[in-house]
Amino acid sequence: MPAPARIVETVVAPSADVLWVGDREPDELAIARAAAARLAEVHDVATLDEAISSTIPAFVERCPAVILLASKSPLSWTLGECAALSRRWPLTPLVSIATTLVEGRRRSGPALPGVEEIPWNELSARLAWWLHDRRRGVPGSLGQPTTARRDERLLEFAARLAEHAGGGARAGGVSVAASRAIDLEGLAEVVTAVGHPVRSRVRGRPPLDDPAEVVVWDVASITAADLTWLSLLSAHRPARAVILLESFPRADTTRAALESGAAAVLGRPVSMESLSGVLLGLAAAG
Repeated sequence: MPAPARIVETVVAPSADVLWVGDREPDELAIARAAAARLAEVHDVATLDEAISSTIPAFVERCPAVILLASKSPLSWTLGECAALSRRWPLTPLVSIATTLVEGRRRSGPALPGVEEIPWNELSARLAWWLHDRRRGVPGSLGQPTTARRDERLLEFAARLAEHAGGGARAGGVSVAASRAIDLEGLAEVVTAVGHPVRSRVRGRPPLDDPAEVVVWDVASITAADLTWLSLLSAHRPARAVILLESFPRADTTRAALESGAAAVLGRPVSMESLSGVLLGLAAAG
């Protein structure tokens, strides 16, 4: 029988308030919102106009930690609407959640200037890291000016990561697995860069007796055979956390992976911020 699904639990107390603007469907957004709700108090409004005129008690005397714009397409919002929302809460970063409809386009850059765009499957991991930065009182990657370029945000994250290298590292270390040698070496470098020692590197599927407490497994595309092996991994050592990397995660395969025992499913190539957020969540949960 498959092991029960493990969900990366809260990194911060749910006193952080997040404003969710827009849809909760399709399934990608439903999964993303559920993940956000495990990390913070989520307050919902349907439109940007409702957000601008909102009288939500939590935001009468303070700003939302993050405003999440949720829609099947970021083109649902106009730059003028986003500017009006920023005038209401000038210190709150705006984040657009990209669904699979824009998956092929998102890597070319955000559709709206000044609005950070992230794939739906990374929300839990990156929100965990953003709120972690906020709790530590540092601006983090979202605390930069809205005109900051992506490379500037990456450099900011690298600087903050150097200050917090290995945060949440488990004594058992991290093992990495991938089918191709080039992917395996790249994955090991990312894990090392975020401050976690790589205990072993495996070409192909991670072995059942892998001694690491965390396994990062690059599957490229989740198959039925991968899910079966994932169930065996989870059943063999229920305390072991397995993070799957897939090129273009979909709601159905993500749900299946979580039900088979995955701790998280992230897109590949995986960002340092996303991987760090998941590892922090695992440390807080364990």
